[in-house]
Amino acid sequence: MTSVISSAYKRHGTIIEAAIRERLRDNNNFEVWGEDVFRVSSAANILSGNKDDCFGAALNYGEAARNLQIDLIVYDKTKRTLRAYEVKRGNGNFDSGKKRSIMRDLLCAHVLLKSYGVSRGLDVSEAAARIIFYYGLRSIPQPLGLVGKELDEHFGFDLVSGVELVNEYFQKRLYDLLDK
Repeated sequence: MTSVISSAYKRHGTIIEAAIRERLRDNNNFEVWGEDVFRVSSAANILSGNKDDCFGAALNYGEAARNLQIDLIVYDKTKRTLRAYEVKRGNGNFDSGKKRSIMRDLLCAHVLLKSYGVSRGLDVSEAAARIIFYYGLRSIPQPLGLVGKELDEHFGFDLVSGVELVNEYFQKRLYDLLDK
């Protein structure tokens, strides 16, 4: 039983991420994908050391001093906005080192995202990176950190009900396993 619960806990974040991604794909205005190798330049690494310098800044995408994995990228074709999201369960706290690491990666993605979109042939008027803390324990403050109950308004789309259907199914399957 402990092994099943541990396994379910480890996979739940990935399930939430996939549910959000697939639900967003139901909106014809959005192009949605993940990026396994998002290249981060040395300049972005340096700039990310000062959060205030990152807002309004845009660096050229291409050079790779290191790579990030980005859970979710959403291009809104009507608004010409490009958004990158890291998806967390958001039901526990992170230590200060992990918060710094999350913020650094977020700011690096933020300053490179517009150029990244252009390199993919997208017409991008605005770009921003955010972190989704689905269950509401926001480790990074607004506006960079979003919680689940804000997602419908943020995307202008009924997202959460679809994610909750997946959660209900996952919960039912887990309880079925535990009842055996």
